[in-house]
Amino acid sequence: MGDGYTARFSRRWRIVAAVGAVVVSAPLLTPAPLVVAGAAGRAAAALLVLAQAAGFWWLEVRPRLGTAVVLAAAAGLQVLYPGLGPGLAFVVLCTYAWLRPAAETLWGLGLAALAACGPAVARGRWAMAGLWLGGVVLAWSWGALVRARGARRLAERRQAVLEERARIARELHDVLSHTVSVMVVQAAAADDVFDADPARAREALRRTEQAGRQALAELRWFLRTVRADEGDAGTQAPPQPGLGDVERLAETVSAAGLPVTVRREDDDDADVPLAVQLSAYRIVQEALTNALRHAGAGKAEVVIRSGPSEVYVEVRDDGRGGSGTGSGQGIPGMRERAALLGGTLRTGPAPGGGFEVAAWLPTRERAQ
Repeated sequence: MGDGYTARFSRRWRIVAAVGAVVVSAPLLTPAPLVVAGAAGRAAAALLVLAQAAGFWWLEVRPRLGTAVVLAAAAGLQVLYPGLGPGLAFVVLCTYAWLRPAAETLWGLGLAALAACGPAVARGRWAMAGLWLGGVVLAWSWGALVRARGARRLAERRQAVLEERARIARELHDVLSHTVSVMVVQAAAADDVFDADPARAREALRRTEQAGRQALAELRWFLRTVRADEGDAGTQAPPQPGLGDVERLAETVSAAGLPVTVRREDDDDADVPLAVQLSAYRIVQEALTNALRHAGAGKAEVVIRSGPSEVYVEVRDDGRGGSGTGSGQGIPGMRERAALLGGTLRTGPAPGGGFEVAAWLPTRERAQ
């Protein structure tokens, strides 16, 4: 099973490696002590040198074959030249360990150990064989380490993209869900009384228009915020809503047909971090939106208690209630907002009927 990382051995580097293999090995073709003397020995050495160059060239398209050819040629040259070391064997093994996942290159590690240490063992040079074995392990480890670092960086980039997508989806849902829900409710109300009470229908349509304008304004705010997050120096994100805007939110929901009362048991907003205030506001907004759209509630109550170490928000309605485990994005989004701040969220049927959403958001240590 792969690690999702693709290493590329470009044509340019294949040329460099192939030519380098020939250049490094070319001195062997000059008069030098050979086990097989004469023209036959020279011809065999030349073929092995060319085989090494071809093996490096094949590394990108056929890495197994290329690695095996270079290792076999390196072993053959060591047999022909007793004083030669397996330098190119280390290079190809390191490159192969970088090109392919570690599990696929273990055979290359074993073959490299045989090719590098075999000739020395055959001559009884155990100290030299041990040195070459250490070099083989080091070369393979270095290539595998470089690949692992590249795979980790790729995974981190992919994770960052996924997290950013999730953040944008959550923000977009929170920004538009409430106002669009209000528009739907007001449009339905206008349709219900259009013939019987045109004045009320016109009032509902005006509120629908206001909600639509608010939706467009919030969408523009969201887009400016995203551009500011991307580093647009010419765009400054506008202030985001906080606990001080909950009353205005309650008025909007009340105008849409769900009376909402806000009870503040503590008024210490100045010391609440902006990130906590935004999350608390969005949780209240989503809870009220769900009550307006799905619960069939007749009224709702919002409780806000801000203290020195945490903010507690509670939204309770008298609607049909539910399990709090629906498949929509609202409750998971609220839970994720609380978790990002190190807080907790509880949703479920309220005592005495209805539905309750309660969140505890720390304002110190974990939220800072």
